[in-house]
Amino acid sequence: MQDSPTPNNALAALLIATATAFIAATTLFAKALGSDALGPALHPLQISHGRFVFAFVGITTIAAVLRPRLTRPHLPLHVARTCFGWGGVTLMFAAVAYIPLADATAISFLNPVFAMIFAIPLLGERVGPVRWFAAALALAGALVLLRPTPESFQPAALLALGAAVVMGMELIFIKKLAGRERPFQILLFNNGLGVIIASLAVIAVWQAPTAAQWGFLAALGLCMSVAQAFFVNGMARAEASFVAPFSYGTLIFAALYDVLFFRVIPDAVTLTGAGIIIAGALLLAFREARVKKVVPPRPTTSV
Repeated sequence: MQDSPTPNNALAALLIATATAFIAATTLFAKALGSDALGPALHPLQISHGRFVFAFVGITTIAAVLRPRLTRPHLPLHVARTCFGWGGVTLMFAAVAYIPLADATAISFLNPVFAMIFAIPLLGERVGPVRWFAAALALAGALVLLRPTPESFQPAALLALGAAVVMGMELIFIKKLAGRERPFQILLFNNGLGVIIASLAVIAVWQAPTAAQWGFLAALGLCMSVAQAFFVNGMARAEASFVAPFSYGTLIFAALYDVLFFRVIPDAVTLTGAGIIIAGALLLAFREARVKKVVPPRPTTSV
């Protein structure tokens, strides 16, 4: 295990693109579990519980093989980050049960926009006109995807919007943790604490899953752990401004899975709204990357 992986843009792009395929797969499994495709639909709290349990199994297995060096964790930050992460995941899983995967995925890309807004009072960051324009552009795309007319409004899309807001708060705590602890340690504690929180939350809605649902819950959690491993490795090998476009591959895979498994073809509204959101999010990512170039990069740790 090395402290600073050799920069490699081609490998970083491949790792991030692979991670997006697995991330989109988790929403595919969540959609199947939240419908009656595999048996009586599971509650979103139970789906997120399975995600954390089996992801923790995957992460601890990786830890047992790699034996990473752990430092003293900042537990309050980890707990706050995990609470918001668990809440965002649960809302996202609730959303995909009712709306197309592509719509929910595109709306979830607003989380860095909300993180930027929250960073003003919580981190004391200053936001210039370019970043405000990027945020406004992305929010306009979300408004398109919400289809705000009496005939086409999708109430469930508000769940995806809520997920983006909550995950935006999670990014604030990830930023606070990033300068203190190594990426793998953050993933390990996030999934471990997530198991505890999700286990307490699921008690009231627990129902015995079918054999197929157990399989999909396991696949969901393991896909997430694999995605996190690929993503962390990719981010460690290239600048954020280079990696950003590849991270939006999640939308491509989500739309592909929708077509293959649910026969849902993205319409013009989905393509337009998603395109606007991605344009705004990319502009924000590139602007923040340029701002951060004045600060020497901190060595990161590979998984």
